[in-house]
Amino acid sequence: MSANVRAVVFDFDGLVLDTETAVYHAWREAFVAHGAAPPTMEEWAAEIGSHGVVDFVALLRERATRPFDVERMHTVRRARHDELVAAERVLPGVGEWLDDADARGFGIAIASSSPYDWVHTHLDRLGIRHRFAHVSCRDENVPAKPAPDVYLRACAALGVPPADAIAVEDSPNGIAGAKAAGLRCVAVPNGITAMLDCSAADLVVESLAACSLADALSLLGVG
Repeated sequence: MSANVRAVVFDFDGLVLDTETAVYHAWREAFVAHGAAPPTMEEWAAEIGSHGVVDFVALLRERATRPFDVERMHTVRRARHDELVAAERVLPGVGEWLDDADARGFGIAIASSSPYDWVHTHLDRLGIRHRFAHVSCRDENVPAKPAPDVYLRACAALGVPPADAIAVEDSPNGIAGAKAAGLRCVAVPNGITAMLDCSAADLVVESLAACSLADALSLLGVG
């Protein structure tokens, strides 16, 4: 693999912004409200960093002990999710990594399993949309992680071979997508993904605030 790092590609959910805790708690509250046992972490893990792997509505329908209206459930769940996410800010260390990547002249992108409108809305709200030269999200032509496509498209948009880029991820699905695309990967597990197996990453750190980009490059043997 090349030692000539020229780009950093960030995951979004759970890495730049902690949306994963919000979505987990919103779904958990929906299950509890309908007398159902919430998804186990093993069930939840399959969905983290990907999309559409688990049919949570079917799971809720199977476990619910009280009648429920699907549309009403979604309305309440989404409102709760939006309330929780609105209180979140950029995670510690992200700004410093962006500053260092800029100073080094690295290309900077996002590769996300979420849709464009979700990612762009939050980047605008957080005031950091301009920090990323490209945002690559799943769409009708590009599947979610663990497929490598969002990473391949991000690197192509930056004009950098995947071997010259570092991915920053928080989940096994994201790590798998980055590695399949040919990037080195730094894993930064969050409160939800910390209990998952992120050992496939080239480097696992506690937080971006605890490990600078310079330190990560050094630990990866490329800085």
